[in-house]
Amino acid sequence: MEEQEIMEKVQREVSPSRWRHTQGVVETATHLAERFSVDVQTCRVAAWIHDLAREWPLEKLQQYAEHVEIPSGFALIPVLLHGPIAAALSRRWFGVDNPDVENAIRYHTTGREGMSKLEMILCLADAIEPSRSYPGVERLRELAEQDLVQALAEAIDATLQYLLARHEPIFPLTVMARNDLWRQVNHRPSSR
Repeated sequence: MEEQEIMEKVQREVSPSRWRHTQGVVETATHLAERFSVDVQTCRVAAWIHDLAREWPLEKLQQYAEHVEIPSGFALIPVLLHGPIAAALSRRWFGVDNPDVENAIRYHTTGREGMSKLEMILCLADAIEPSRSYPGVERLRELAEQDLVQALAEAIDATLQYLLARHEPIFPLTVMARNDLWRQVNHRPSSR
């Protein structure tokens, strides 16, 4: 399916504010893909689709979840269901046949251990796109220009701090993703 068709279908599924967010994620993912040598078109497709089901009512998400593969634990925090559902829709509605794109969409809110560059780009783009405004986002945007892994590790730290401050549940996969990213950052060979 052509990008224009994907855009039009996604735009019909989301509110104007979610559409602006999605456009910002596409813009940011495109830039990061160019910066870190990842296929731009693949990143754009994942970015257009990532929040397709984000505004679906909980009942619709739960009904749809009964018919698609949902990774363990996602149903315990219903707001996370939109990622795996959008990943399933990427194949059903748009003919996406690329496991990396599906995983990027599936895990864009949670992260996971062993993320591909595409997965990291979508997750980070979602956190730092131009309409995002929270303490530290400018630093993350600057860091993203230099170090994809560390920028995402710090973005996940910021998310965890936000959730902790509000006594919200924390998805174990996100903690595992955070630990994996920091392990990568902290075990790089020194540049001496």
